[in-house]
Amino acid sequence: MWKKAVIWGAAVLVIVIALILIIRNRLQKSGAVIQGAVLMQDADPRRQLPIPGVDVTAEVGELTMQNKSDASGLFRLTVPRALWRSESADLRFRHSGYQPVYITQPLTDQIYVIRMVADAAKAIPESSGPEATLKDVRVRYATKATTPINVGNIAKTFEVMNVGDVPCNGASPCSPDAKWKAAIGGLTLDAGEGHEYRNARVSCIAGPCPFAKIESDQFSGGGRVIKVSVRNWSDTVTFLVEAEVIQTIPSDSIRNAYPIIFGREMSFTLPPAAQGPSIEADINGDEIVFPLGPALTLPWAHCNLQVGTDQTKLYRCELKPEYRFQ
Repeated sequence: MWKKAVIWGAAVLVIVIALILIIRNRLQKSGAVIQGAVLMQDADPRRQLPIPGVDVTAEVGELTMQNKSDASGLFRLTVPRALWRSESADLRFRHSGYQPVYITQPLTDQIYVIRMVADAAKAIPESSGPEATLKDVRVRYATKATTPINVGNIAKTFEVMNVGDVPCNGASPCSPDAKWKAAIGGLTLDAGEGHEYRNARVSCIAGPCPFAKIESDQFSGGGRVIKVSVRNWSDTVTFLVEAEVIQTIPSDSIRNAYPIIFGREMSFTLPPAAQGPSIEADINGDEIVFPLGPALTLPWAHCNLQVGTDQTKLYRCELKPEYRFQ
């Protein structure tokens, strides 16, 4: 008996060791992630804006990994699991216009928030002439919209023919209590291309209405095609279908957004459906419109775009030295 126990114990131990080795091998292959965000150093948290395009380098043992921060300042570097928690990482952050940052830390699960200090040339922009003043800055964009127009009403009748007081005897369709022979009838209406029905309603207007009921409702929600089905277990009944006919006309709707301004930076968001954005501003007393094309080129600012998971567009713009916000 004890020999069997020893054999079973040894087998279980072998299985456990094998599982440990498999799991460790998978973890080593998958790697762990050094991640964080790079921001501008500022005492005001509202001005700690992300810095895109930062060269991020990590040296772990004899390995060197490189990447760049994206538009949100995010950076990620993958380190083999075999080195995780057993080594330190030398991290370097470089970007023109900012003082480099060097840190050395053990490899642990944490989020690195790196704040880079602008160098003197960037912190205090110098212009060759007088600064132009921007005020009343606003963003103008278009979205697709549909305008519903009532183009008429419909009124249609249909009959569900039947003879009352006839026992069902199990021959479907029957009355709800399965006692009387019934009939099922209905009506289907198609509003046509570019049209739809709204506020559709169905009513029994003639015949023994208490002994008829709407079997299926595919009309009250409206739409291009509406349907109704009626069960009648008495004499012939007449139903009336009424609805409004709506035509939807596509159009462009012009909207405005207003950026948030902190110091020399401004930020604003646009919905996913926004098209043709432009920035309107008063510059030294003149109202000027600046189209904001795919290149994000403005004569008075450097801009970058970050697209969220929901396709919301976040724009950030920093003034050039010759300009200032009022």
